[in-house]
Amino acid sequence: MRTANLSGRLVIIKDDETAVDVEKASNGLFGPDPQGVYGRWAAFRAWAAGAYLSGGRSFAATELGSPAPEPRQCFAVGLNYRAHADESGFAVPDTLPPVFTKYVSSITGPVTEVRLPDGGHTDWEVELVVVIGEHAYQVDEDDAWLYVAGLTVGQDISERITQLTGPAPQFGLGKSYPGFTPMGPYLVTPDAFADSDDLELGCTINGEEVQKSRTRDLIFPVPALVSRLSAILPLHPGDVIFTGTPAGVGLGRTPQRWLTDGDVLVSHVEGIGELRQTFRA
Repeated sequence: MRTANLSGRLVIIKDDETAVDVEKASNGLFGPDPQGVYGRWAAFRAWAAGAYLSGGRSFAATELGSPAPEPRQCFAVGLNYRAHADESGFAVPDTLPPVFTKYVSSITGPVTEVRLPDGGHTDWEVELVVVIGEHAYQVDEDDAWLYVAGLTVGQDISERITQLTGPAPQFGLGKSYPGFTPMGPYLVTPDAFADSDDLELGCTINGEEVQKSRTRDLIFPVPALVSRLSAILPLHPGDVIFTGTPAGVGLGRTPQRWLTDGDVLVSHVEGIGELRQTFRA
C-alpha cells in the first residue's frame, strides 16, 4: 500500500496518477490528517485491506507534502554505510552509529525550491527513511519490522560550515535550515517490497549521478536501528528515522563540491519514487 499527503490530506495512491481521499472513502472513520493516522495505524491498515476504493483524482507531484509532516521525533543516523564513513574520515561504528536530530520545521514535501544559506557549503545526502507505526520500546531486532508503518525517500541536506565549525559539531542546526528535510513522495508499506532490506537508492545533480548504493549495505539495517534506538527511548507512532547516506557526498570529494544556484537535485529509492529539489541563492 502507498499513502501520501495530498495538499494536507491523507490519501491512498491507487496508481501513479490517482489518489483516494481517506476521510471520504472511510465515511469519516479516519480523519484527513496525514500525521494523525499513525496513532491508529493497525486499524487503518485493517480497514484499507478490505476497503473498496472507487474514484479518486489525479494530482501533480508539486501538490504532495511529506508523508510524516509533524513527527514528535526526527532521528538521523550518521556513518551507516562503510564507504561513506571512509570518505568522511571516521571510523566505522561498531555498537551504535552516531544519532542526531533534524528539526521538524525543516520538513517539506518531495518537490521544492530550497534557499541556499549565504556563504555556506550546502551538501546532499540521499537516505531511506523509516516512519514508525506502533509505539516501540525495547523492541527485539527480530520483531522490529512489525513496528514500521512504511518507508519513504529523504534528503538530509547539510550546510557543512554550520555543521562542522566550532568547538563541537552542530549537526542538528547545520541540517535543519528551512527546506533541508524533504520527504516523499509516498509512504510505502514494507509488505509492498520483494525485499525491504535491499533497495537501490541514489541521487543526481543536473542529471549527473553522484550517489548510488543499496540498503543491503547499511551497517545497521532498519531492524537494528529500530531495536537499538528503542532500547534507549520510546519511539512514537509517526516518528521518523533517516537511516544514513551512502558514499558520494560533496564533502568527501576531491575537490569538495557544493550545491549552487540553479542546481536540481533528484533523489530516489527503488519502489518508492523520487524527490526533486531546486536550489536558489
